[in-house]
Formats: sequence, structure tokens, C-alpha cells
Amino acid sequence: MPLAGIITLFNTVRAVVLLGLLGLPTMAPAADAVPKEQARELKNRFRIDHMVESMTLVVQREYGSAPVVVILPDGSKWYANRHPDTVKWTDGVTGDIISIEHPQPGPWQLTGRVVEGSTLKMLSKLSVEIDPLPQPLFQGERVKIFARLMGDNERLRMPGLDYLVEWTARFESNHQPGDENFAAGTITVGSYKDDGEALDEAPDDGVFTGKINLSQPWGHYKFMVRARNNVFEREQETEIVLSPHPISVSLIEPEDPLTQPYKLDIKVNAEALKLEETHLELEMVGPAGLQLPLSIAGLTEGQTEFTLPDAHEFGSYRIKGDAFSTTLGGREVVLSLPEQFFNLIEPPAPPPSPEEIAAKEAAIAAAEEAKAKESAMMVLIGVNLVLLLLGIGALIFWRKRQALKKALAAAAAEARAEEAKKGVKETLDDIDLTLPDD
Repeated sequence: MPLAGIITLFNTVRAVVLLGLLGLPTMAPAADAVPKEQARELKNRFRIDHMVESMTLVVQREYGSAPVVVILPDGSKWYANRHPDTVKWTDGVTGDIISIEHPQPGPWQLTGRVVEGSTLKMLSKLSVEIDPLPQPLFQGERVKIFARLMGDNERLRMPGLDYLVEWTARFESNHQPGDENFAAGTITVGSYKDDGEALDEAPDDGVFTGKINLSQPWGHYKFMVRARNNVFEREQETEIVLSPHPISVSLIEPEDPLTQPYKLDIKVNAEALKLEETHLELEMVGPAGLQLPLSIAGLTEGQTEFTLPDAHEFGSYRIKGDAFSTTLGGREVVLSLPEQFFNLIEPPAPPPSPEEIAAKEAAIAAAEEAKAKESAMMVLIGVNLVLLLLGIGALIFWRKRQALKKALAAAAAEARAEEAKKGVKETLDDIDLTLPDD
């Protein structure tokens, strides 16, 4: 059974439309779900009366099927790639969104692989609702924020809507002197998805969850979220401040890395986070498949040192992880920590003694002499093998030559005998054996 679908009509309810699809977005309070009232519907047919100024069809199709065909009251047809300029149409793998200005009154019909059991909704406006970013907001923070596509102040929910709407989140620097982002421009920092992956709780529930990359220069920004497709475009803008990362981690290298451990210097901004509720969950990754979890908690001071486990294997090491804390205002935060790296290098071997040098030279000379002898032996064996092959070849040639000579002599003798036999026969034929007449 395909995913449950919905055919939604955006139009005025017997009144002049105050907000068209191309108008500015209007914010509205969230609702739990679209109400259950339905217009009459029979085999994808619906009726539009003369009071409707504009409408938008949101059609749920079977996954991967072709766009629907719209049949007007006068019998004419519109297609995704052929329709009037007053019609805007976007199609995806799960459905179509079609915006129509001044629709023709009368009975309309859709043909195509529309999901069985689809319903019709009567709406008058379209907008977006964006959850604001929390403040204070820190570099490296992992945030979970939401956005919703609204129709008549109700959340629009439809299977496959994620494929039909593109959400983009951007930061635009306010260029305030002293901010780290002073020279930064506009940065695309993420998007919103309703696919049930990552931080999104459930697919196709009409709640789009933001995935925002906050590893950006700190400072004052405009946070801009845009929802768009070929039919509509909505954007909302808010002012935010991205604060510097409240936790810094740096590596302390020992004087003798071969005998002394590395340390981490951890600094926590006590004016932003509660020390007693700050926990660091790290992992030390190294050669030979090393994956060692590290947990740091119970901080009592803004700066502390943590001794890393001894590194025995030579090679590269990496420390990565996250911090979990609470702001002074009581907000729970998750922060990605910058990764730290170090290399444990094997020390160079001490210079060899004269005796070791002499022994090494003697060993090299002996190896070269053995190699020379082996080469000479191989040459000698090769020469003898060639001579043997030449001798065998000459013997075979001589025997074949002798056999050929014998065969030629026998053939010549046979030819001579045949010639002699032929001569005798001719002589006998010439003798006159008749008696003379007396």
C-alpha cells in the first residue's frame, strides 16, 4: 500500500485573497495537525466556484510516477511541461505543487497515479514558521530547531513533502568592528529536512528539523531561512549573535615524550557555563587500532589539566569528542570540541662504533664476493648449457644429413636399375625373330 496521500487546495474561502503565493510571508502560530474537514471528492474531481481568486494544488502521487494531468472544466488539459504562464508547477518523485491564478469556475479533474484515498483541503494562504535560534549561541554547538510550512495557520503535513520543498539556512555577517566575522559575507550553514534522519524525529510529520553548522567565525549575524520551489518562495530573517566557543582544549607536550605522558589544558568559561554540570566525553585514537574513551567531569575551576594515557606505539594520535554542559541561564548544550593531534616519533638510532662499522663493511664485502661467485657460476653453467645444446643440435643435423644421403643413394640406384631394365626391353623388341625365305 503506497504512502497515504493528500490533495490540498490553497484558495480563498468565498472571499478575495489577501495573501497570494508571491506575497510576503505571514507568520502564524503552530498547530498540531491539519484539521479533518474535507471537501467532497470523487475520483480526483473537485469543483471551483466563481469566488475563488487563486488556488494551489498539492498532489500526492505514487513514488516515482509521472506528474499528473489537470483537466479544466472546458476539457482542456495542462501538463507539467505545458501550461499557461499564469500557472506555476513544480513536480518531484512524490507529488506536484501547482499554483493557479483566477482558476476557471466549474468541475476540475486530475489524472495520474494519485494515491488512493486522497482528500481535498480548502486553504487561503501559505507561510513558513521558523523556530528562533537560542541565545546565547556558541561556536561548535549542536542545536535542534524546527520549521513548518503553514496553510491557513495550520501545519501542512503530507508524505513526500520533503522532496517538494527546499529549505536553506544562511548566516550574513553584520560586519561589526571587533567581531571575528567582520570580513565574512554570506555563509550557507545548513538546511531543514523532514526525513526522519539525524536530529529529525519522524519522517513526513510536517516538522522540518534544522541541521546547522555552527563552526563559523563568532560575531553578529542575520539568520535567514528560505523555503522555496518553482511555485513559491518564503524567507524569514532574524538577528543573532554567535558567541565564541566557551571551552578551549589545547595539548601540552612533555619534555620527553618517550617517558612522559601528554596532557590536555582545558579552559571553561565559567561566566557562560556551569562548571559542576560540564562533562567532556573524549576518545583517543592511535596506531594499531587504538580507541580509548576518556571521560572528564567534576570540574571545580575554570582551568584544569588532564593527563592522557601513556602512548607506547609510534605513530599519529588524535583526541576528539564533545562537551555536555548547562548555561548559566539553564539551557542544556552540546558542544563539539576541536580535535587535537600529536605524533610519537621513534628516536634515531645512535651512531655505530668503529667495530660495528668494520664488521658491517666486512659483511658487505663478503656478501659482494658471494654474489660475484654466484654470478660467475651462473655464467659458467650458462656457457656449458649453450655448448651442450649446440652439440646436440649438430649431432641431430649430422644424423639427418646421413639419412638423407642414404635415401638419395638408394633412389639413384633404383633409378639406374629401372633404366637398365628399360634398355634390355627395347633391345629385345628390336631383334627380328622371323626366318628368312629360302
